[in-house]
Amino acid sequence: MKVPARLLTLLLITTPAVPALAASATAAPRTVMRYTFDAGPTATGRIADTSGAGAPLVKRTVDGGTIRFLRTATGRYVGFPAPCARTATRCPRALFEAPDDNDLDPGTAPFRWGATVYVKQWQVLGSSNIMQKGVSDTESQWKLQVGANRGKAHCVVVGRGSSQAYVARSTISVADGVWHRVLCRRSGGVLTVYIDGVDRGHVIIPPTLEIGNNMPMRIGGPNFNTTSDMYHGYLDNVVAVAG
Repeated sequence: MKVPARLLTLLLITTPAVPALAASATAAPRTVMRYTFDAGPTATGRIADTSGAGAPLVKRTVDGGTIRFLRTATGRYVGFPAPCARTATRCPRALFEAPDDNDLDPGTAPFRWGATVYVKQWQVLGSSNIMQKGVSDTESQWKLQVGANRGKAHCVVVGRGSSQAYVARSTISVADGVWHRVLCRRSGGVLTVYIDGVDRGHVIIPPTLEIGNNMPMRIGGPNFNTTSDMYHGYLDNVVAVAG
């Protein structure tokens, strides 16, 4: 299913309110990153941001990994390399990367990030990282991943000065071979995971939890140090909204 970028942005902005513990936004929501993949890669292989605020994506690969651009009647989406056998000595892997961007460092302010995903359970080997900025043991982090055991969506945040990871886990699987819109929302003292516009799980977090780092933003995996955390499904409409 190809979700129009305008519709997905509307869904991100109009997601139902989180519980009363959440702090109210102090500024109007602003889309700070959006990749629809509809135009495909440029001549230099980059993927343009269509929000007007973000940087182009650059593809990174190892062991001959490729990212496929697949067409539908209304646009394109991307497919990441298939999982490798656990005994493989060579494993094709690929991810997208954008440079560090202050707009993706929300501090303590409300922030939303999400994507439209299609993945099956056999494609989930570890905690498959769909998108993230930062790592858990360096400064701070926000992340969207699919859990290894039951294919549930996980929204993860780690604050500056702490190694404590807060995880909102969905009550349903998204690794079922069906397109799903998955959204993470941090607002005040609540982190919520939405599946197709419905609150499917939330967790209380410190309202003072601060997210900011000098790391790149990555889509499809955290790095190439491991094979287990790579995302192996299809992906579309990657979006982040501040405020």
